[in-house]
Amino acid sequence: MDTEDTAAPSTAVRARVLRIRRGVLDAAAQIDALAQETPIALEYNGISHATMLATPADLEDFAIGFSITEGIVDSARDVRDIELRADEDGVVVALTISSACQARLKERRRALSGRTGCGLCGVETLPEVLRDIPPVAAAPRVAAAAVFKAMRAMRDRQPLHGLTGATHAAAWADAGGEVILVREDVGRHNALDKLIGALARRPGQDPARTGAGMIVVSSRASFEMVQKTAAAGVGVLSAVSAPTALAQRLAERLNIALLGFMRDDDATLYAHPERIAA
Repeated sequence: MDTEDTAAPSTAVRARVLRIRRGVLDAAAQIDALAQETPIALEYNGISHATMLATPADLEDFAIGFSITEGIVDSARDVRDIELRADEDGVVVALTISSACQARLKERRRALSGRTGCGLCGVETLPEVLRDIPPVAAAPRVAAAAVFKAMRAMRDRQPLHGLTGATHAAAWADAGGEVILVREDVGRHNALDKLIGALARRPGQDPARTGAGMIVVSSRASFEMVQKTAAAGVGVLSAVSAPTALAQRLAERLNIALLGFMRDDDATLYAHPERIAA
């Protein structure tokens, strides 16, 4: 797959700020870093499909992950080419996909206008909200200690969050809790799409489909996060914050072990506890 990166915007910008410390305003301006939020337009075979606000990094991963989790393609093999075109308004990600996937996209094409933290903007019908995704196949259990280990390791691998304090992260870890990949973005859905895309781009080594492991995220677990995890074929999702009721029900149906409120060595299991070993 060929890719072309034409001077995409930076992931952070510098800004002059004033600080208040212990209730007292310091009149001396200081320099701070702000996470970049850029319009990312996704095109499929020359047809505009979606515009998301995202961090302009790992955009090939984002495009493939979004395509998989939205059901536009079945795998990275269905994407023949990716071209990035940056201009003053944002970045256009132009994907060339297989003719079969293009035909399917035309059947279910919908207008989608994404915003930070919003995964449903532009959805036109209720069936598009909860797509028909098969349950995740059975897999070996994951030790609770490994989940905590992965969450702690992810926190140490978020350079953009460390710089700006404004981004989420999604990580893939193996069954032992070793973090293999981390992706960051201003949007939690985008971070997860980037991670899933990065996994899918590993020819013959996609750990989400070839072995036991888990996804850990720095956000809450909304139903979209569960749905995307299932679309990637991963059976464990662990989140820093709580899930929604719909996320819990969906995790039960899709055979995903769902953990929330990850704090130090504490967590709450919301679905399929049999997948987690004490």
